[in-house]
Amino acid sequence: MRMSEGVEWGLHCCVALGWIGQDRVVSTARLAARFGLPAAYLNKSLQALARAGILASSAGPKGGFRLARAPAEITLLDVVDAIEGPEAPFRCAEIRRQGEGAASAAECRRPCAIASAMRSAEAAWRHELSRQTIAMMMEQAPRSAAERTVRWHAGGPA
Repeated sequence: MRMSEGVEWGLHCCVALGWIGQDRVVSTARLAARFGLPAAYLNKSLQALARAGILASSAGPKGGFRLARAPAEITLLDVVDAIEGPEAPFRCAEIRRQGEGAASAAECRRPCAIASAMRSAEAAWRHELSRQTIAMMMEQAPRSAAERTVRWHAGGPA
């Protein structure tokens, strides 16, 4: 399974915004500079997070993004779904019913074992991501990362 880099970007931005505080706004340009990312592409991920209610955005010269919910209320799955969309990564095309070796209608009454296994694996993956929150990521990160982020936001050395 491959996710876009926007998922990693979104998760790191959510953690950074969590450390900075829910009442503080950070521009896309500053977040992009913080992580060495292209601002235009990062903005697409941040806008997707805002549409999903994970981030709140404000316009204007002092505008930007902040967390819309407490870090403990934002799961990793929330971020993945906001950026990647809810579509399943495995899409069964029922190739067992096609071509020279096509299965009979009687054989296809039960779900394909391959599709069932892939759906089961995805369900386990989604369940695990739903158990992990931005607050947990903040707690597990080195304290120095949080301190650097807060200093960076205050205008000091990162």
